[in-house]
Amino acid sequence: MKDYTRIYLVGACLAFAGTAVIAQEAGTAPVPAPEPAGDAAAVAAAAATPPKPKWETSAGVGVSVTQGNSDTLLFTANVLTLRKWTGGEFSAGLDAGYGKNDSTQNVGFVKGFSQYNYLFSERFYAFARVEGLQDSIADINYRVPVSVGAGYYIVKNDNFTLSAEAGPGYVFENVGGDERNFATLRFGEKLTWKLSSTARVWQSLEYQPKIDEWAQYYAAAEIGIGAAVTKQMELRATLQDWYVSNPAPNRESNDLKLIAGVNYKF
Repeated sequence: MKDYTRIYLVGACLAFAGTAVIAQEAGTAPVPAPEPAGDAAAVAAAAATPPKPKWETSAGVGVSVTQGNSDTLLFTANVLTLRKWTGGEFSAGLDAGYGKNDSTQNVGFVKGFSQYNYLFSERFYAFARVEGLQDSIADINYRVPVSVGAGYYIVKNDNFTLSAEAGPGYVFENVGGDERNFATLRFGEKLTWKLSSTARVWQSLEYQPKIDEWAQYYAAAEIGIGAAVTKQMELRATLQDWYVSNPAPNRESNDLKLIAGVNYKF
């Protein structure tokens, strides 16, 4: 647990550690005749109508290969999509990785989530969330937590957001061939910070104890930094830590991953 605590502290320090300019050309075309009052009112109403919400989607890959004294291969991929509108928010993501060291597989995981937030106000919301994890190296055949609850944006502006949420849930999992289905509680925290028009950092923490035995729990932390090289392309580095208090036989509780790659925004 020392590694996990250290990672979270680093993330908190890192996380707490633009403006686009649109050029307009002056035209030389003759000034159009004044529009009728009815047309002018319609144009004004159209201008006042807020734009329709759009999907914000990014996908990325990372590849590392070495040959010589050791032959290694590491491939990672991720997809994240987000949509916000007046009364709600929806987000979903998927991470996957595959790696070998001297012809022996040492990385193999798929992890995903989807979450819907119903906004009661600008900051207070109710959420429903489902996650999924499969990790062949940790011998986690599947882990599917489902949870609901309430959340609150402690800080929410264009450059900085900090939210916290909590609620009950239920976990369906098979670890080392042992099926474990139990009620749980979920506590989550997420921070994003836009440092400039091209740089940002993010950090998240999730803690899920078994509802009747808090010594049995799952926890995950993530710290990331991204730097845009174009409007669509971003270089990023992410540190992830997953901790299972009761792992499969002959497996470690803690899994630490450092992932670097390129992401493309659609």
